[in-house]
Amino acid sequence: MRNRLLLFALAVVIAGCGSKANQNVITASGTIEATDVNVAAKVPAQIVTLYIDDGTPVDSGSLIAVQDRSSLDIQLREAQAAVDQARAQLSLTQQGARTEDIQSAEQAVAQTETNRQLAADELERTKNLEASGAATKEQLEQQETKYRVAQSQLDQAEANLTKTRHLSRPEDITAATAHLDQLVAARDAVQKEIDDSYITSPLKGTVTHKVAEQGELVAQGATVATVTDLSSVYLMIYVTEEQLPRIKLGDVASVTVDGLPNKTFEGRVTYISPVAEFTPKDIQTKDDRVKLVFGVKIEIPNPQGYLKKGLPADATVHLK
Repeated sequence: MRNRLLLFALAVVIAGCGSKANQNVITASGTIEATDVNVAAKVPAQIVTLYIDDGTPVDSGSLIAVQDRSSLDIQLREAQAAVDQARAQLSLTQQGARTEDIQSAEQAVAQTETNRQLAADELERTKNLEASGAATKEQLEQQETKYRVAQSQLDQAEANLTKTRHLSRPEDITAATAHLDQLVAARDAVQKEIDDSYITSPLKGTVTHKVAEQGELVAQGATVATVTDLSSVYLMIYVTEEQLPRIKLGDVASVTVDGLPNKTFEGRVTYISPVAEFTPKDIQTKDDRVKLVFGVKIEIPNPQGYLKKGLPADATVHLK
């Protein structure tokens, strides 16, 4: 909140300056302001290299600082190894059983089929012997048991062969794919932290405040430097309620500063506040209503950087 006394003084000056002698202009004073961006660390780590100082010009994307990434490099190698392993497992799952595994299962089926056939032949022979009295009932029961075991072994071998031939079920492939995607995302998260350890400027401007020092351990979100865009600055002036209707968006303004008395900078009105910024609690008289002031923003191109943030400036708005 701006100091109310200052605003009131400005309003009084404005009211006096906007005299009837010249109804085509409104004059007012203010302070040059600019867009500031606090460049912050995205990861908590020590600053190993700092490339800027107060007053350093920077472009958008210019490197401001580099943070320690040694522990992140280790995490990245671990994450990449897990991704490689999961990718290999997915490939095996998609390919299914190896040829030698299928051949082994087929051989097992052939062997158990032979055993079952032998058990069937022996059972048939024992039945004939038992019918002629040459074999006992107990011997027949033993051969029947052997046959049932051989048949069960054959059924199991055939089931195993079928499973081996169709080793990769769709749900197995889906699960392996999802696991791989999860590990890739975890690896990419580590890579992003590494990328974020390189702190860059988000805009073209000038470093107006170096906050951190080389070797300092900074927390996530801590400001490293403040970058100010001086290519276009602005001046906020204040006009009275009576003067407000005369100012329009796009009005041209001439701006001067004390340090360059012979140079005039051209700007334009880009914003007019819809709300009074200094209003007495109880407005009962016309004199009180005069104290109402409204902010007017004047954008000023500053390609050569003559205008600095904080400079007092005078503006003359040329009314249309």
